[in-house]
Amino acid sequence: MTSINQEPARRPDSGLAYVPVAWLCITMALSAYGLISSWRVIGGYDLPDSVAYFIYSGLAGGIVTILWGLYLLGLAFNRSARFPRHFIIWQVVTIVWLAARLAYVLLAPDFGFSAQGLVFSLGEIAIGVLCIYLLRRGSGSETVYAKPEAESPSVLVSVVAALLGILLGAVLGAGVGFAAGSLIAEITDMSCFEGACGYFAVFIGLAGLVVGAIAGGLFAVWRVNRRRARPVA
Repeated sequence: MTSINQEPARRPDSGLAYVPVAWLCITMALSAYGLISSWRVIGGYDLPDSVAYFIYSGLAGGIVTILWGLYLLGLAFNRSARFPRHFIIWQVVTIVWLAARLAYVLLAPDFGFSAQGLVFSLGEIAIGVLCIYLLRRGSGSETVYAKPEAESPSVLVSVVAALLGILLGAVLGAGVGFAAGSLIAEITDMSCFEGACGYFAVFIGLAGLVVGAIAGGLFAVWRVNRRRARPVA
Protein backbone atom coordinates (compact mmCIF):
# COMPACT_ATOMS: atom_id res chain seq x y z
CA MET A 1 0.00 0.00 0.00
CA THR A 2 1.41 3.35 -0.98
CA SER A 3 0.70 6.57 0.85
CA ILE A 4 0.03 9.76 -1.03
CA ASN A 5 1.02 13.06 0.55
CA GLN A 6 -1.66 15.61 -0.06
CA GLU A 7 -1.45 19.29 0.73
CA PRO A 8 -4.28 20.59 2.88
CA ALA A 9 -7.01 22.19 0.83
CA ARG A 10 -6.94 25.95 0.86
CA ARG A 11 -9.94 27.81 2.14
CA PRO A 12 -11.71 29.37 -0.86
CA ASP A 13 -11.93 33.14 -0.95
CA SER A 14 -15.40 34.67 -0.88
CA GLY A 15 -14.38 37.71 -2.93
CA LEU A 16 -13.96 39.95 0.11
CA ALA A 17 -10.19 39.96 -0.47
CA TYR A 18 -10.84 42.59 -3.16
CA VAL A 19 -12.38 45.00 -0.65
CA PRO A 20 -8.95 46.22 0.59
CA VAL A 21 -7.99 47.05 -3.01
CA ALA A 22 -11.15 49.15 -3.42
CA TRP A 23 -10.48 50.86 -0.09
CA LEU A 24 -6.91 51.59 -1.18
CA CYS A 25 -8.19 53.30 -4.34
CA ILE A 26 -10.67 55.36 -2.30
CA THR A 27 -7.95 56.39 0.16
CA MET A 28 -5.67 57.50 -2.68
CA ALA A 29 -8.50 59.51 -4.26
CA LEU A 30 -9.23 61.20 -0.93
CA SER A 31 -5.53 62.00 -0.55
CA ALA A 32 -5.44 63.57 -4.02
CA TYR A 33 -8.50 65.66 -3.20
CA GLY A 34 -6.87 66.70 0.08
CA LEU A 35 -3.75 67.83 -1.75
CA ILE A 36 -5.75 70.11 -4.04
CA SER A 37 -7.84 71.52 -1.20
CA SER A 38 -4.81 72.15 1.02
CA TRP A 39 -2.92 74.08 -1.64
CA ARG A 40 -5.89 76.41 -2.10
CA VAL A 41 -6.10 77.06 1.64
CA ILE A 42 -2.38 77.75 2.00
CA GLY A 43 -2.36 80.29 -0.80
CA GLY A 44 -5.43 82.21 0.29
CA TYR A 45 -5.25 82.59 4.08
CA ASP A 46 -2.88 83.69 6.83
CA LEU A 47 -2.98 80.58 9.02
CA PRO A 48 -1.91 80.08 12.66
CA ASP A 49 1.21 77.96 13.11
CA SER A 50 -0.66 74.97 14.54
CA VAL A 51 -3.03 74.93 11.56
CA ALA A 52 -0.19 75.40 9.07
CA TYR A 53 1.75 72.48 10.58
CA PHE A 54 -1.37 70.33 10.36
CA ILE A 55 -1.87 71.19 6.69
CA TYR A 56 1.78 70.71 5.75
CA SER A 57 1.87 67.34 7.47
CA GLY A 58 -1.31 66.42 5.60
CA LEU A 59 0.35 67.31 2.30
CA ALA A 60 3.34 65.11 3.11
CA GLY A 61 1.06 62.29 4.25
CA GLY A 62 -1.03 62.54 1.09
CA ILE A 63 2.01 62.29 -1.16
CA VAL A 64 3.31 59.25 0.75
CA THR A 65 -0.13 57.64 0.63
CA ILE A 66 -0.39 58.03 -3.14
CA LEU A 67 3.14 56.75 -3.85
CA TRP A 68 2.86 53.85 -1.42
CA GLY A 69 -0.63 53.09 -2.70
CA LEU A 70 0.56 52.88 -6.30
CA TYR A 71 3.11 50.28 -5.27
CA LEU A 72 0.46 48.28 -3.42
CA LEU A 73 -1.90 48.46 -6.39
CA GLY A 74 0.87 47.10 -8.59
CA LEU A 75 1.19 44.12 -6.25
CA ALA A 76 -2.58 43.66 -6.16
CA PHE A 77 -3.01 43.76 -9.95
CA ASN A 78 -0.14 41.33 -10.23
CA ARG A 79 -1.80 39.06 -7.62
CA SER A 80 1.49 39.01 -5.75
CA ALA A 81 1.75 36.98 -2.56
CA ARG A 82 3.41 40.03 -1.01
CA PHE A 83 0.25 42.15 -1.24
CA PRO A 84 -1.56 41.03 1.95
CA ARG A 85 1.50 41.54 4.17
CA HIS A 86 2.48 44.87 2.61
CA PHE A 87 -1.10 46.13 2.68
CA ILE A 88 -1.42 45.30 6.37
CA ILE A 89 1.79 47.22 7.11
CA TRP A 90 0.47 50.22 5.13
CA GLN A 91 -2.91 50.05 6.82
CA VAL A 92 -1.43 49.89 10.33
CA VAL A 93 0.75 52.92 9.57
CA THR A 94 -2.29 54.73 8.14
CA ILE A 95 -4.39 53.99 11.23
CA VAL A 96 -1.64 55.28 13.52
CA TRP A 97 -1.36 58.41 11.34
CA LEU A 98 -5.13 59.00 11.45
CA ALA A 99 -5.21 58.53 15.22
CA ALA A 100 -2.31 60.98 15.69
CA ARG A 101 -3.98 63.64 13.50
CA LEU A 102 -7.28 63.15 15.30
CA ALA A 103 -5.60 63.58 18.68
CA TYR A 104 -3.83 66.71 17.41
CA VAL A 105 -7.10 68.25 16.25
CA LEU A 106 -8.81 67.49 19.55
CA LEU A 107 -5.95 68.89 21.66
CA ALA A 108 -4.72 71.87 19.62
CA PRO A 109 -6.31 75.17 20.75
CA ASP A 110 -6.82 76.54 17.21
CA PHE A 111 -9.18 73.74 16.18
CA GLY A 112 -12.85 73.43 17.03
CA PHE A 113 -14.59 70.13 17.75
CA SER A 114 -16.44 68.68 14.78
CA ALA A 115 -18.66 65.65 15.28
CA GLN A 116 -18.71 65.05 11.52
CA GLY A 117 -14.90 65.03 11.30
CA LEU A 118 -14.66 62.71 14.31
CA VAL A 119 -17.15 60.25 12.82
CA PHE A 120 -15.37 60.35 9.45
CA SER A 121 -11.95 59.64 11.01
CA LEU A 122 -13.32 56.83 13.18
CA GLY A 123 -15.03 55.39 10.11
CA GLU A 124 -11.74 55.36 8.21
CA ILE A 125 -10.06 53.56 11.10
CA ALA A 126 -12.90 51.03 11.34
CA ILE A 127 -12.74 50.24 7.61
CA GLY A 128 -8.96 49.88 7.87
CA VAL A 129 -9.31 47.37 10.71
CA LEU A 130 -11.87 45.46 8.63
CA CYS A 131 -9.46 45.32 5.67
CA ILE A 132 -6.71 43.97 7.91
CA TYR A 133 -9.12 41.29 9.11
CA LEU A 134 -10.04 40.34 5.54
CA LEU A 135 -6.37 39.82 4.59
CA ARG A 136 -5.35 37.93 7.74
CA ARG A 137 -3.72 34.52 7.44
CA GLY A 138 -6.24 31.78 6.89
CA SER A 139 -8.87 34.13 5.47
CA GLY A 140 -8.60 32.64 1.99
CA SER A 141 -6.90 35.69 0.49
CA GLU A 142 -3.89 33.53 -0.29
CA THR A 143 -5.95 31.89 -3.03
CA VAL A 144 -6.31 35.28 -4.73
CA TYR A 145 -2.84 36.70 -4.14
CA ALA A 146 -0.79 33.62 -4.86
CA LYS A 147 1.94 34.70 -7.27
CA PRO A 148 5.36 33.73 -5.81
CA GLU A 149 7.33 36.57 -4.29
CA ALA A 150 10.37 35.82 -6.43
CA GLU A 151 8.45 36.67 -9.59
CA SER A 152 7.73 40.26 -8.54
CA PRO A 153 10.16 43.17 -9.05
CA SER A 154 11.84 44.94 -6.15
CA VAL A 155 10.27 47.82 -4.27
CA LEU A 156 12.84 50.26 -5.72
CA VAL A 157 11.92 49.35 -9.29
CA SER A 158 8.23 49.87 -8.58
CA VAL A 159 8.83 53.21 -6.84
CA VAL A 160 10.99 54.54 -9.70
CA ALA A 161 8.40 53.40 -12.23
CA ALA A 162 5.64 55.08 -10.18
CA LEU A 163 7.54 58.38 -10.04
CA LEU A 164 8.15 58.39 -13.78
CA GLY A 165 4.56 57.41 -14.48
CA ILE A 166 3.25 60.14 -12.18
CA LEU A 167 5.45 62.77 -13.82
CA LEU A 168 4.51 61.87 -17.38
CA GLY A 169 0.86 61.31 -16.51
CA ALA A 170 0.64 64.67 -14.73
CA VAL A 171 2.12 66.53 -17.71
CA LEU A 172 -0.16 64.81 -20.21
CA GLY A 173 -3.21 65.10 -17.96
CA ALA A 174 -2.66 68.81 -17.32
CA GLY A 175 -2.21 69.51 -21.02
CA VAL A 176 -5.28 67.55 -22.06
CA GLY A 177 -7.34 68.99 -19.20
CA PHE A 178 -6.39 72.59 -19.98
CA ALA A 179 -7.14 72.09 -23.68
CA ALA A 180 -10.48 70.45 -22.87
CA GLY A 181 -11.38 73.25 -20.46
CA SER A 182 -10.55 75.91 -23.02
CA LEU A 183 -12.57 74.08 -25.67
CA ILE A 184 -15.58 73.71 -23.37
CA ALA A 185 -15.41 77.39 -22.43
CA GLU A 186 -15.34 78.35 -26.10
CA ILE A 187 -18.13 76.00 -27.17
CA THR A 188 -20.45 77.09 -24.35
CA ASP A 189 -19.63 80.79 -24.85
CA MET A 190 -18.57 81.03 -21.22
CA SER A 191 -18.15 84.56 -19.93
CA CYS A 192 -14.54 85.73 -19.53
CA PHE A 193 -15.52 88.51 -17.12
CA GLU A 194 -12.72 88.79 -14.52
CA GLY A 195 -11.04 85.77 -16.11
CA ALA A 196 -13.86 83.30 -15.45
CA CYS A 197 -13.20 81.25 -18.59
CA GLY A 198 -9.47 81.17 -17.82
CA TYR A 199 -10.06 80.01 -14.24
CA PHE A 200 -12.35 77.28 -15.55
CA ALA A 201 -9.69 76.04 -17.98
CA VAL A 202 -7.07 76.06 -15.21
CA PHE A 203 -9.40 74.16 -12.88
CA ILE A 204 -10.01 71.47 -15.51
CA GLY A 205 -6.26 71.37 -16.13
CA LEU A 206 -5.60 70.77 -12.43
CA ALA A 207 -8.20 68.02 -12.38
CA GLY A 208 -6.53 66.46 -15.43
CA LEU A 209 -3.16 66.75 -13.69
CA VAL A 210 -4.39 64.77 -10.67
CA VAL A 211 -6.18 62.14 -12.75
CA GLY A 212 -3.23 61.83 -15.13
CA ALA A 213 -0.72 61.53 -12.30
CA ILE A 214 -2.66 58.74 -10.59
CA ALA A 215 -3.41 56.93 -13.87
CA GLY A 216 0.19 57.27 -15.07
CA GLY A 217 1.66 56.00 -11.83
CA LEU A 218 -0.83 53.16 -11.69
CA PHE A 219 -0.14 52.10 -15.27
CA ALA A 220 3.63 52.26 -14.76
CA VAL A 221 3.55 50.11 -11.63
CA TRP A 222 1.16 47.63 -13.26
CA ARG A 223 3.39 47.44 -16.33
CA VAL A 224 6.52 46.78 -14.27
CA ASN A 225 4.86 44.18 -12.04
CA ARG A 226 3.35 42.48 -15.08
CA ARG A 227 6.76 41.34 -16.22
CA ARG A 228 7.73 38.05 -14.71
CA ALA A 229 11.29 37.22 -13.80
CA ARG A 230 12.91 34.61 -16.00
CA PRO A 231 13.13 31.19 -14.35
CA VAL A 232 16.59 30.15 -13.25
CA ALA A 233 17.99 27.38 -15.42
